Amino acid sequence: FVAYRGQTELLGPLRKIELYEMGWNLKDGLRECLVAAAPYGGPIALLKGHYRRSPSARPQLEIYSSSGLPLASFPWKSGVVKQLGWTVSDDLLCVQEDGTVLVYDLWGGFKRHFSMGNEVSQSQVLETKIFHSPYGTGVAILTGALRFTLATNIDDIKLRRLPEVPGLQEAPSCWAVLTQDRQSKVLVANGSQLFILDNTACTPVTPPGLSPQASSIVHMCVSFSYKYLALLTDSGHVWMGTSNLKEKLSEVDTKIKTPPKQMAWCRRPKSQQPSAVVMWDGLLIVVGECKETIQYHLDDDSVLVPELDGVRIISGTHHELLQEVPGACEEIFKIASMAPGALLLEAHKEYEKESQKADEYLREIKEQSLLSEAVRQCVEAAGHEHEPETQKTLLRAASFGKCFLSNFPPEQFVSMCRDLRVLNAVRDYTVGIPLTHTQFKQMTVQVLIDRLVYRKLYPLAIEVCRYLKTPEYQGVSRVLKHWACYKVQQKEESDEVIAKAVSVKLADAAGISYSEIATKAYESGRTELAIKLLEFEPRSGEQVPLLLKMKKSPLALSKAIESGDTDLVYTVVMYLKNELNRGDFFMMLRNQPVALSLYKQFCKHQEQDTLKDLFNQDDDHEELGNFYVKASYKDQVAAWVRVHCQCTQNITSVNYFFLFSQTTEDEMRLLRFQRKLEEEKGEQLVGFSLHDTMTTLLSVGLHKHAEQLYKDFRVPDKRFWWLKLKALAEKEDWEELEKFGKTKKSPVGYLPFVEVCIKHHNKYEAKKYVSKVTPEQKVKAHLAVGDMEGAAEAAIERRNESEISTVLSRCSATTDHLLMERLNRAKATAVKK
Repeated sequence: FVAYRGQTELLGPLRKIELYEMGWNLKDGLRECLVAAAPYGGPIALLKGHYRRSPSARPQLEIYSSSGLPLASFPWKSGVVKQLGWTVSDDLLCVQEDGTVLVYDLWGGFKRHFSMGNEVSQSQVLETKIFHSPYGTGVAILTGALRFTLATNIDDIKLRRLPEVPGLQEAPSCWAVLTQDRQSKVLVANGSQLFILDNTACTPVTPPGLSPQASSIVHMCVSFSYKYLALLTDSGHVWMGTSNLKEKLSEVDTKIKTPPKQMAWCRRPKSQQPSAVVMWDGLLIVVGECKETIQYHLDDDSVLVPELDGVRIISGTHHELLQEVPGACEEIFKIASMAPGALLLEAHKEYEKESQKADEYLREIKEQSLLSEAVRQCVEAAGHEHEPETQKTLLRAASFGKCFLSNFPPEQFVSMCRDLRVLNAVRDYTVGIPLTHTQFKQMTVQVLIDRLVYRKLYPLAIEVCRYLKTPEYQGVSRVLKHWACYKVQQKEESDEVIAKAVSVKLADAAGISYSEIATKAYESGRTELAIKLLEFEPRSGEQVPLLLKMKKSPLALSKAIESGDTDLVYTVVMYLKNELNRGDFFMMLRNQPVALSLYKQFCKHQEQDTLKDLFNQDDDHEELGNFYVKASYKDQVAAWVRVHCQCTQNITSVNYFFLFSQTTEDEMRLLRFQRKLEEEKGEQLVGFSLHDTMTTLLSVGLHKHAEQLYKDFRVPDKRFWWLKLKALAEKEDWEELEKFGKTKKSPVGYLPFVEVCIKHHNKYEAKKYVSKVTPEQKVKAHLAVGDMEGAAEAAIERRNESEISTVLSRCSATTDHLLMERLNRAKATAVKK
């Protein structure tokens, strides 16, 4: 009921599109081959003669693109393979009989292997399934002991041994992996019984409405989204329903009771029509909602590959896509369709013929106000078509219809044109990625670019990025980085040629780290190339770690110093310290003054002994002297003896050390005095400075000893008087303070005596010293003791306007009225003069 031309064939509500005539040359087709094809138009792996066991006739593992172009081929030299499968990132998994899983890349390069556990290894693999879960790619294994072992993510192996199936005496007739509520479970059929195995339990389940004629379930399959389940019974009935087994969608009698080779769902997202495909030798049957089936004869051995929106059928000669006819395509291409899209398509055809019928069709659409819907249908249908000519026809019709709409948003049309150009490029025979538009939208542009990069299709990936205007760091720059990483692993060209090619190609690319490319070169055994590439890396922080890894320590240190980043220099220095012996380490630092200076700073705080060794090695007597002087405050007398010896040793040759020598002798005298006094009086003095020692002695009443220090060390008079003055006042020894003030004329004056007495709240003692204060300080002294009359007399006597003003500011208008008048008169007189 739908009119299609060319390579599209209708099978009732489904259509079969020929994707490719396969480019491989398989003598016996897919017979006797273990086959695995990745979804989303991914690669195909064939293991030919996998049943062979003799060393002289080994199986051959071959990898092809979806169009049959060879990607890799090599003889299989490992164990017996039970299953092949692809990961979500297009890596090939080969599950062996002993439970070992080998991982290969798209080009047949071995990446790694892992084991499914000792139990699997001992009891051997009976059957296995590779599935995709929300966590990644998983592997489920049925062992010879009839137990299931599951790993939901091969990148983070956590093996789960599922509960035992009751009454299971031989291999189950069929089983499948389900993903429900972000948990992977196994659905097992044992005769007519069904069980769901999860982490903790084995639960029996019954499909609603299953035909009573069935005595055994012989095959099952889960939809691509894990939402739906199809069961085939030994009576030939196909039961279709939800995977939680709560709802039945339909049941159809195929009238064939032999077990099929394969079964798969064929359902578009959001479709209301359940349909599954069952394949026997030479026969394909499509079952759906109605009781009738659609049969299609197969010429060769074939394999079904479930997809998001259909099923791919791969044979020895052809690669086809079987899918439900999309709604928009059905509306437009249905015979005698009056849908808006169909009318618009006819209008455009008539317009190209310059026929008046074009206007009639347009009027009919516009009268129903469905022109926007017609344009939308044509755009959507174009996305679902594989033939470029059909796409162009539909898009031209949509563009024609848009001309008669004033406010139609162009985004959908423009986006579809871009998407189709990209899809047509990757569907090309030489590329071999037959994506549908639905798959492309589900996959995203970013993943498609990753797939192209993984296949080393760098020019196409760059063109796609530029055409879709992907951000530089996600698009062109990222592709170029992958290209450069691949380029540096090529052995055919010299280091100079590759380094130049990489620098020229990447010159204008933003955000590329040359250190990552250099790392790849180093891992490939090309150290000199890695060093050349690091010269293009503008960030020293990225250069240095790799240079250290390559044992290029001098160069790493030079780069760190050039960067001006002290943290980076310290990182290199600490690395060298751990890697080199002490002598070589010091020698390297001597050639780098900046690094040596920073290391000395580090040693000052962390490793004092190392600092001394550095000064000794450099014969730096000045810094060595400084070191001993500073160390003395920790080591006390013993250190000072060393300082003295060191300084005396060098004093004849370096005049600078004369000061050290004198200072050392003075400090040693002070230390002897402190130790002697500490032993005699019990006061803790060792380690105190001269100032603190005298202060302590004065505070405890040892005045004679303090005066001895004052004389022996020629302490300035003013300094000693201040120290004694403060010490006596803090002790409140006023009698001793008075005697001290009378010993001789004070070198600091007598105002300090007044101030310390007032500070310690003794106005009576303070007044004793007011008369001794010099005339210049008399006003301040009288004010300090609160003698307003005396302050006024002194200010008037000196006729100093500033002092008179100061006294006035301290007077009270109520109590000092007469005094203020007198001061004001004196101030007026002073101003006149």
